[in-house]
Amino acid sequence: MDFNMKKLASDAGIFFTRAVQFTEEKFGQAEKTELDAHFENLLARADSTKNWTEKILRQTEVLLQPNPSARVEEFLYEKLDRKVPSRVTGGELLAQYMAEAASELGPTTPYGKTLIKVAEAEKRLGAAERDFIHTASINFLTPLRNFLEGDWKTISKERRLLQNRRLDLDACKARLKKAKAAEAKATLWNDEVDKAEQELRVAQTEFDRQAEVTRLLLEGISSTHVNHLRCLHEFVESQTTYYAQCYRHMLDLQKQLGSSQGAIFPGTFVGTTEPASPPLSSTSPTTTAATMPMGPSVAGLAPPAEAALCLEEVAPPSSGTRKARVLYDYEAADSSELALLADELITVYSLPGMDPDWLIGERGNRKGKVPVTYLELLS
Repeated sequence: MDFNMKKLASDAGIFFTRAVQFTEEKFGQAEKTELDAHFENLLARADSTKNWTEKILRQTEVLLQPNPSARVEEFLYEKLDRKVPSRVTGGELLAQYMAEAASELGPTTPYGKTLIKVAEAEKRLGAAERDFIHTASINFLTPLRNFLEGDWKTISKERRLLQNRRLDLDACKARLKKAKAAEAKATLWNDEVDKAEQELRVAQTEFDRQAEVTRLLLEGISSTHVNHLRCLHEFVESQTTYYAQCYRHMLDLQKQLGSSQGAIFPGTFVGTTEPASPPLSSTSPTTTAATMPMGPSVAGLAPPAEAALCLEEVAPPSSGTRKARVLYDYEAADSSELALLADELITVYSLPGMDPDWLIGERGNRKGKVPVTYLELLS
């Protein structure tokens, strides 16, 4: 009991001494041991790493799960060490609604058939999204959390210990200074000087030891950067895979809808009256083709049936020609295609059996195949 009381009293005394030293430093009434420039740079880099890791982590969580209520729920499950329940993605829920609508409105009607096709595509998109979220959480979010909840907590703990050791050291320096001043006035040897010098040596040793421990942890931030760099590459890889899957699914759906549109509305013009979305790289379509799985409309490949067309013998239909404004520069892949310049006007039309992603374009006495996605069809 007496031992515990003495320890509590000792701890209280140390805490009080540190508080006094800290307060006097703030008011400029006490000297403060400064860390060297290299150590200060390590501290600043560690703080920046922690702050930006938190921001990147939080925003990535928002990207993967935009619903704040769902994020809170997942956080609570993690803290309770329970498995997060499987959640239906937006695409999967939309697919469910479309399939139910087709069933009620008539699965054999043109609208019902299209709803079913779109529902199947949305379901695949939802599954791809689920895989992306799972992969990104494991390969990117988890390492960031591990740093903040593991390594950073250790660094923070050792930094607090270093701060306490520095306060103890400076308090000992102040006591020694006062003891020497008292000795000079008394003109006799003061035992307090010996005691203060001994306390200072102990405090300096403990401070140096703690500074070395903290410095090694701070230098380990470089390894943290290397690890986070690897995780970032994996995140980009998973995101690239996800968007490539989405692109393939939507390209397949677009082809299905294009072929069915011709069957439902025979004689109608194949294309869109709305401005098409820009290619992934408006300045270099060939770069896009090298990085994404391309369909005929982007890669510049025409079906075999079209390749056999002799463009000189092709005549525009008596009706069905339209004007189109070119949205982006397009470099012809071969002699069967027509090179395009942004903002120019050309005449376009479709031929029986043509791929719906392509049209015949005419400019003056030149003609050739042009991709629909590079055009804005004018009424």
